[in-house]
Amino acid sequence: MELTQKKILELLESESEKSFGCSLKESSKLQIYKALCAVIRDLLSKQRKSFRDEFTAKEKKQVYYMSMEFLVGTSLRNNLFNLGLEDTVSALLKSIGVSLSELYEMEPDAGLGNGGLGRLASCYMDAMTTLGLPGTGFSIRYEFGIFRQRIVDGWQMELPDDWLTLGDVWLRAREDEAVEIKFGGEITQWKEGDRLCFRHENYNSVMAVPYDMFISGYRTTAVNKLVLWSARSPAKNSIDLRYFVRGEHLKALEENTMAEVISKVLYPTDDHTEGKRLRLKQQYLLVSASLQSIVRLHVKKYGDILSLKDKVAVHINDTHPALCVPELMRILLDEYALAWEEAWDITCRTLSYTNHTVMSEALEKWNEGLFRELLPRIHQLVTEINRRLVLELGEKHALDTERIDRMAIVANGEVKMANLCLAACHKINGVSKLHSQILTSNLFQDYHSIDNNRFTNVTNGIAYRRWLCQANPTLTSLIKELIGEEFLADAMALEALLKYKNDSAVIERLAAVKRANKERLASYISAVNGINVDPASIFDVQIKRLHEYKRQLLNALEIIHMYNLIKENPDIDIPPRTFIFAAKASSGYFMAKQIIRLICGIGETVNADPTVREKLKVVFIEDYKVSLAEIIIPAAEISEQISIAGKEASGTGNMKLMLNGAVTLGTLDGANVEIHEQVGDENMFLFGMRTEEVEALWHSGYDPLAYVRRSPALADVLRTLRSGVFGGSYDDIYNSLLTHAYGTADAYMILADFDSYKEAQERVSRTYRDAYKFGSMSLVNIAKAGVFSADRAIMEYAKNIWYMD
Repeated sequence: MELTQKKILELLESESEKSFGCSLKESSKLQIYKALCAVIRDLLSKQRKSFRDEFTAKEKKQVYYMSMEFLVGTSLRNNLFNLGLEDTVSALLKSIGVSLSELYEMEPDAGLGNGGLGRLASCYMDAMTTLGLPGTGFSIRYEFGIFRQRIVDGWQMELPDDWLTLGDVWLRAREDEAVEIKFGGEITQWKEGDRLCFRHENYNSVMAVPYDMFISGYRTTAVNKLVLWSARSPAKNSIDLRYFVRGEHLKALEENTMAEVISKVLYPTDDHTEGKRLRLKQQYLLVSASLQSIVRLHVKKYGDILSLKDKVAVHINDTHPALCVPELMRILLDEYALAWEEAWDITCRTLSYTNHTVMSEALEKWNEGLFRELLPRIHQLVTEINRRLVLELGEKHALDTERIDRMAIVANGEVKMANLCLAACHKINGVSKLHSQILTSNLFQDYHSIDNNRFTNVTNGIAYRRWLCQANPTLTSLIKELIGEEFLADAMALEALLKYKNDSAVIERLAAVKRANKERLASYISAVNGINVDPASIFDVQIKRLHEYKRQLLNALEIIHMYNLIKENPDIDIPPRTFIFAAKASSGYFMAKQIIRLICGIGETVNADPTVREKLKVVFIEDYKVSLAEIIIPAAEISEQISIAGKEASGTGNMKLMLNGAVTLGTLDGANVEIHEQVGDENMFLFGMRTEEVEALWHSGYDPLAYVRRSPALADVLRTLRSGVFGGSYDDIYNSLLTHAYGTADAYMILADFDSYKEAQERVSRTYRDAYKFGSMSLVNIAKAGVFSADRAIMEYAKNIWYMD
């Protein structure tokens, strides 16, 4: 069906009458927004049915992508763009006096993710759909997301993110397909012939209700879906009248409340037992509900369970869904009566695993007592998997006790989730070349040494059409004019831009596009932060989750250095610089919150100082999310990717910024290594120690104070940090760098890399003075960004990990 303006208008009129009892002309803008979203959702639903019928009839293998988060962002613009309807709908709305951009601004970001992990998952769902691969994402329908961030006097405050008020228009509930999840209780076992049988008794039951969110792809009739599970009580009524009539009103609601809390928020604080218990419940609900659904659909289609490994690929995105291993075993053993060896073969060949961190402390481990109490049958299975693993490692591979202990799933009172994935999954991948190398040579070296064929690399990719075509339409128009539209289908076609890298006229036009995007961001900052920034200044951007290893603190210390320089020499001749930060800190992460407070404190002082503010501005934009990134990234000129070498698995913000013409200032860490391979030394600003140098320094004995003694500039920075000039002494940050008050002193070697970073920032200033040189660097980065497309990454997953036709 061709969707003309007339047809869409008819659909909108019908939806308005049905949902609001009024004509489109009588509808408010909010009602028009909801009606338009409902029309697009229903269109996607019909396309989804056709696509499902097609791949089901052809018996195509299906991918199920398990992730605790999917950072979807907003959906209206993305769907209209993918469907090719944006201009049509814009013209239609204009004819009735409504601006499409106003409706875009009404939509909240879906509160389903936090950082790069969730955004990557969403990019991959977009790419799977664009490529016509049958894929379903599974996650949780978090009622209040992670949190809505407010900055009050420099302090991060966490508020509920009530995104479902307007965001639920994209969701379609399937109440009749709710799945039962069992927690606690006891396991009874008995024998029937040679078979050992198990029954779960006296458990607490929670129902997981699926909600579908349809995922469109670029110019395709394929539609995939994201299934989000919402927890509720199994009771038909949400109130226990026995307690209510006795006046015990809170207790009357207790059962339903305890169930629903599981899907209230993403990543509840886990620095106490109840927080850990809730996180484990979330992970099991996601895994159990999803796998029960997957197996049920498969058996309904194919009539048997044995073909599961040939028709289904279940992908574990980081360790959060690692319980897929024992849960699939439970289903195969307890519900389908398979023998252990047969069930294990199917489980291993069905599951694959992506690791997203090289930080061993970030690999999840559960207290075995809590694990046994909450998931008794799963604990039995994990214990048996571990027993067989340890036996094989000792007898078949003749490993020593120390190595076996490192590789064990259960050891020293802990259940190690990464080892659970390593023991079972037929493929394990890292997310950049450097990351995968570190995994196989260090973190997972024990497993790699006994079976290196299971390990591979898939460098992360981004949904480049969203981050270029949707977020930066003026740049997209310029690219179309220069090289045509082939890049819309194939990101590698962007390389055709290289022929213009020395074309002054093109570089001037590119600079004009950047200036317009900077002016848009400057207007946003003025409206939201009340700070006026100069669009002629260098827009130096660091936007990512706030974590010490990402080294926002290094950036802050360099800003203090620049502040000191300007205060000492007010007439210093340097290009004006605007430093822009956006980041959320985990609610229980004390030092990350202190770093936010420092950045805000620096901003308060710098922006108010008439001696400094014409050359230096510092802005922290609160509540970082996808829609905010879509404003910041097109305006960025310097992309801060400054993590300590060897700690960032990949990064995807670096790719989005590169695609929009920002020049990377960074270490050779994560995907920066591959950006460097693409653009070379001459088109980025490298600094800092390499991974092997970091390791060598740790082994030789790192003394951060030695770097302070040899660097007068660094010593001045630390004195200024404690001077009170930024509204506080920041002793906690100072002590974390030079003492063991918070663990290892300067654990991320900020002081060791400071002078190198300072010199790189000086190179930025010198280079920026040559507008044509900097513009050429920007153009080369755009041209070489195509390799970081999610389309490329998904094709690699499909061929080398999921084995799809």
